[in-house]
Amino acid sequence: MTNSHKRLTLIMLSLALTVSVLAQDKKESMDKMWGSNDVSIDALKKGKGKLFDEGNFGMFIHWGLYSKLAGQWKDKTYYGIGEWIMNPRVAGIPPKEYKQVAKEFNPVNFDAKKIAKLAKDAGMKYIIITSKHHDGFAMFDSEASDFNIVDATPFARDPMHELSDACHELGLGFGFYYSHNQDWTAPGGNGGPKVDAKGKDASFKEYFYTKCKPQVREICTNYGQIDFVWFDTPGNMKKEYVVELVELVNELQPNAMMCSRVGHGLGDYSSNGDMEVPTKNIEGLWETCDTNNDSWSYAWYDNNFKNPKEILNRLVSTVARGGSYLFNVGPTGKGEIPEIGAQFLEEAGEWIQQYPQVVYGAGSSPWGYALPWGDVTTKGNSLFLSVFDWPSDGKLYLPGLESEIETATILNKDLNNAITFTKESDWVVFNLPYKKPEQPATVIELKMKNKAKETIVKKGLGVYPNINITLLAELGDVTNAKHKKIRWMEKFGEWKHALQVSNWEENGTLSWDVNVQEAGYYYVDLCYKGDGRLVWKISTDEDVNVQNQQAATEKYVNYNMGILEFKKPGKHTISVSLVDGNKKTSSLKSMLLKPVM
Repeated sequence: MTNSHKRLTLIMLSLALTVSVLAQDKKESMDKMWGSNDVSIDALKKGKGKLFDEGNFGMFIHWGLYSKLAGQWKDKTYYGIGEWIMNPRVAGIPPKEYKQVAKEFNPVNFDAKKIAKLAKDAGMKYIIITSKHHDGFAMFDSEASDFNIVDATPFARDPMHELSDACHELGLGFGFYYSHNQDWTAPGGNGGPKVDAKGKDASFKEYFYTKCKPQVREICTNYGQIDFVWFDTPGNMKKEYVVELVELVNELQPNAMMCSRVGHGLGDYSSNGDMEVPTKNIEGLWETCDTNNDSWSYAWYDNNFKNPKEILNRLVSTVARGGSYLFNVGPTGKGEIPEIGAQFLEEAGEWIQQYPQVVYGAGSSPWGYALPWGDVTTKGNSLFLSVFDWPSDGKLYLPGLESEIETATILNKDLNNAITFTKESDWVVFNLPYKKPEQPATVIELKMKNKAKETIVKKGLGVYPNINITLLAELGDVTNAKHKKIRWMEKFGEWKHALQVSNWEENGTLSWDVNVQEAGYYYVDLCYKGDGRLVWKISTDEDVNVQNQQAATEKYVNYNMGILEFKKPGKHTISVSLVDGNKKTSSLKSMLLKPVM
């Protein structure tokens, strides 16, 4: 293990996609969808967690018949996650019609070696690919069902064999995604036909023993050593079935890791919310899975690719929170990863190859949350500061650091430069070049007198004199109101998350302890949603008050409240209260402080 936040006891946090995309109050619980929060297998004690724990970066691939449709059915485009296009909540394609798509699925441009090389060049340590998604189509040669890429398509090859071989050749880990509960084309599968081809009632038990379990046996038997079996959406699947699958995987692939989405707390590590980088450190073994644009599978219209800076920022922040980052790509119906996405991954990989110590085997940040200019990972006696937003005035501020720094160095591919720093109260101020040495992020290594994991940081969110700071509701304390995590979709399946404060009672407040580096004036914005016009009051422990009325909408928007003054530097408390408006629906997400410069 590399840090105190990846312990042998695995802690499950069940935050994620639900089957239902109806109104919030009609959604299935996250526990039912992704499994409970009681992970029971200690992967590290079983000696199989090293790749996951130290690699910290993997490639996820969503690829199947839905990639051929590319978000379109019968000349109509369906916006959102493309792999769900068959579902009644999207295009509602009947199983019989959907199966006909296989006759036209011929990914002649698929090149397993090219994809594996892209993953390696991008700095990824393993690949996990969809062997069967919810549509029930097997992307491998299956004896259990002829609805597979070898028997049902003109391609007539097993691309999983080719990709497995390519990964093993390059020294990459390899694993399969398998949808074990949902199957929309197999009789008896969750969401599938209720009767078989003969009109006889179909049961889940029949689906499980004739298709699901035999196919899991196949993917665990026919592809050499695999490192992951990534089950998904267990829903109401009975524990007895989940136990059988776990025992089967452990028997056939004893070194394969299973994520928490297998269900009933039987995974080796926690798989957290889709498209979400946590805002606070999390203990245990866990990952967040994200995608390179908005859909997981290829969609013809989806050109919203994350650029190299965003990829790296989300990767480093995930590692800094104590987790691993599983980053998805969606090959086209022809089998190619879109050029823009591939290019951005390669550029991100160049940076990772220059600074591997920031990612691989790295530990979480002693601050416990991201800093406004970037984030911090740890290894040995070093803190690695990944600075994405370079200060224009040549001053980088680090709040609350109590432990002693021995040296500070800008790491650069051409020349490593020592930098000077001073201690101002409980802030460390680094003197930097005005020009950013490296894009998209510059790495500063702080060699500490003691081990990095023992670094001591004082409590209090920093308020900086030269950069904006967002105070998230999640990092504050609530009185007479309700802290609650909510999720919503911008498009179908495109999840957004916020830990917000609502249900305000009389004298309800959200407050933060802050550490102000420099006294002065700061513009203050509140990010909220609600109904009608709302009146908010912002107060400090110096009897400074700002109160204003602004409109509210159904979406979170930043509204300027005015100027807040800090009369002296140091520790302060900022509080927000709702003075007038709908106390139940008014939802506060964050506060933004902007120094008046």
